[in-house]
Amino acid sequence: MRLLNSLFLTTLFFVSAAVSAQDETDSQKRDPGHYNTNRFKQLYEEFSTPNMFRTASGAPGPSYYQQQADYVMDVELDDKNKKLSGFETITYTNNSPDQLEYLWVQLDQNKRAKNSKSPLIESSGIQPSDMAETFVKTYMNSVFDGGFNIMEVKDAKGNPLKYTINQTMMRVDMPKNLMPGDKFVFAIKWWYNINDHVVDRARSGYETFEDGNRGYVIAQFYPRMAVYNDVEGWQNSQFWGRDEFALPFGNFEVNITVPADHILDGTGELQNRKDLFSKEMMNRYEAAQKSYDKPVVIVTQAEAEAASKSFSTAKKTWKFKAENVRDYAFATSRRYIWDMMAVKMGNRSVMAVSLYPPEGNPLWEQWSTRAVASTLKSYSRMTFDYPYSKAISVNAKNQGMEYPMICWNHGRPDKDGSISDRTKFGMISVIIHEVGHNYFPMIINSDERQWTWMDEGLNTFTQYVAEQDFAETHPDAIAPNKKYPSRRGPAKKIVDYMAGDQSQLAPIMSKGLNVYDFGANAYSKPATALNILRETIMGRELFDFAFKTYANRWMFKHPTPEDFFRTMEDASAVDLDWYWREWFYTTDYVDIGVKDVKKFYVTSKMNKEVKEMMAARGISESDLPPLVYMVEEGSEDFDESMRNEKLGDVKTLNEYIMENIPAEERSKLKQPNYFYKITFEKPGGIPMPIIVQFTYSDGTTEKVTYPAEIWRKNDKAVGKVIPSEKEITRIEVDPDEETADIDTSNNNWPKRKKLGAFDRFKNKTNPD
Repeated sequence: MRLLNSLFLTTLFFVSAAVSAQDETDSQKRDPGHYNTNRFKQLYEEFSTPNMFRTASGAPGPSYYQQQADYVMDVELDDKNKKLSGFETITYTNNSPDQLEYLWVQLDQNKRAKNSKSPLIESSGIQPSDMAETFVKTYMNSVFDGGFNIMEVKDAKGNPLKYTINQTMMRVDMPKNLMPGDKFVFAIKWWYNINDHVVDRARSGYETFEDGNRGYVIAQFYPRMAVYNDVEGWQNSQFWGRDEFALPFGNFEVNITVPADHILDGTGELQNRKDLFSKEMMNRYEAAQKSYDKPVVIVTQAEAEAASKSFSTAKKTWKFKAENVRDYAFATSRRYIWDMMAVKMGNRSVMAVSLYPPEGNPLWEQWSTRAVASTLKSYSRMTFDYPYSKAISVNAKNQGMEYPMICWNHGRPDKDGSISDRTKFGMISVIIHEVGHNYFPMIINSDERQWTWMDEGLNTFTQYVAEQDFAETHPDAIAPNKKYPSRRGPAKKIVDYMAGDQSQLAPIMSKGLNVYDFGANAYSKPATALNILRETIMGRELFDFAFKTYANRWMFKHPTPEDFFRTMEDASAVDLDWYWREWFYTTDYVDIGVKDVKKFYVTSKMNKEVKEMMAARGISESDLPPLVYMVEEGSEDFDESMRNEKLGDVKTLNEYIMENIPAEERSKLKQPNYFYKITFEKPGGIPMPIIVQFTYSDGTTEKVTYPAEIWRKNDKAVGKVIPSEKEITRIEVDPDEETADIDTSNNNWPKRKKLGAFDRFKNKTNPD
């Protein structure tokens, strides 16, 4: 009978609520139906349809293909006239199922051609004042002509081919369609004037040292094949200067002729080392191949400084071969110091290498090659063992740019020899970042021209992991800081950007050329999103397995954003559609707080709410089963005696326990004496887990994380009832700043008193 009464009462409460709601609806105009705007709906509308090329799991499909472009090049540097010339033969293999009518070749140097349209797409205005240097550069300098001069384009038999140049793209018309599985061989002869990369902040070019010598970091220096794939056919979007590159893999044979006194290194294996190295250099090189704990200097500072005093008119040719790379780059100067060390990578060794002028010391001899070695270990742990034979870090002023096996990095001591932490950590970080680009996108070969975040964001995230690793393995570099001062990665570092003016924000899923704050959008926000996924949403074990799965599925292939998103879910069994939508497809922000806290007491005294319901429905007390009543502190039903009433004092509750709970189970029952109804609010758009730290009257704390799915039915506010044996004295949301919450003023109960300017200053200067 008691069970029937209980069911009757429950039904009565439900029907009463439903009737009230229906009465209210009938009295109003009925709202129209609406489109599914639930933040937890699946991303079927945003994602491309899976197919035989790319599967729903995020893996390459059974019909996945990619094109191949092989190059044989002869290149010569004219140091006196700052000119580069070359002749290349390209063998293009059509692995697609399509007939190709023509080929597209990238001419990136045309961005600096005299008739370049790149400067014309930028808005400009008059400043009330300008530095003289800026004024001269903006209004008085003559236009530098650094575009490609295409001398000839011919087929394998030497016959001229028709070609059309459209800004930074060149269409080569073939005599007949290139059928699936066939190859087409053609050659291009070209030259261009090398730019001063210090003046125009370009990705490559030369730097002039005080003694008149130059350091050359040379890339995008040859006409390069564009990508053709299953996603959009030819990726022939113009290079305006910001969005980087989409390139097919291939094999390279490159012969580079430079002044005989230059030191040079580049992508690939040096084929004629014995013709170029002195006996002493060979001995040092062989020692470096066995040195795993410190770099071995191949060319010393004294030797570099001595070479800088002479300008050889003789020439030497450095011959390289590189297999399965998407690009080629090299660096050369008579002013380079050269050091190397070996890095164990599985059952093989890889060489960590640095090239730098004397201006880089002592900073570079201390940390560059060690940073390269540390990076390879960290990235390999997160993805796959580094597959190439070497990774080179080249010191170049104001630089930070990456190519297969080689990158340019900034960082030099002040002229008085002093090295600030900002300079040191700035250098180490840029080396980690640029060496890391060997993985994203040099091997995991995403389309940078369209999806900047897929290389910069994923790489910046992994950089953050590698920086923390570096701090652990090189404590002498960090002391006395104890922790690596990473610029990007932790959630709190993206707060200011996400809280910014919405008119100046763009979703991560935007073409890089079209966003306002490129660094925050392409680097910081995606890196932070991945770090939050790893640390807060998924946990390291699940995240790291899924991330490694993505890396191994798509190494030496061309992934899309959907391939990444799908793989992360496929390998973890974590539904992340809501996360991708909010963090990557919108400019919403996180703001979660405590809206209200109500304290309740358990009593056997009937409360007003039940009395009113009984009266409305004609129910007498004799019709009810034994009940336990909840009374809110401060309500008209509340009296002070309830503060001392314990669960054991509630007669109806104890009668139920004695009659229905076996004796051996009674001691296991919890004894919560305090009951709280907490309402959490979400003024921000992004649903995130509610991470709550409870502080109790005895000073102990407890952290509870409610999954993000708690918001699935109410996007504004949700409630949780907390039964507790101890009194709660404080509630704090996101106590460790894990979620990038842009407004923490609503994160505490009781609400924190807002500090005045003086108190904020005092706390900042005296944090203890």
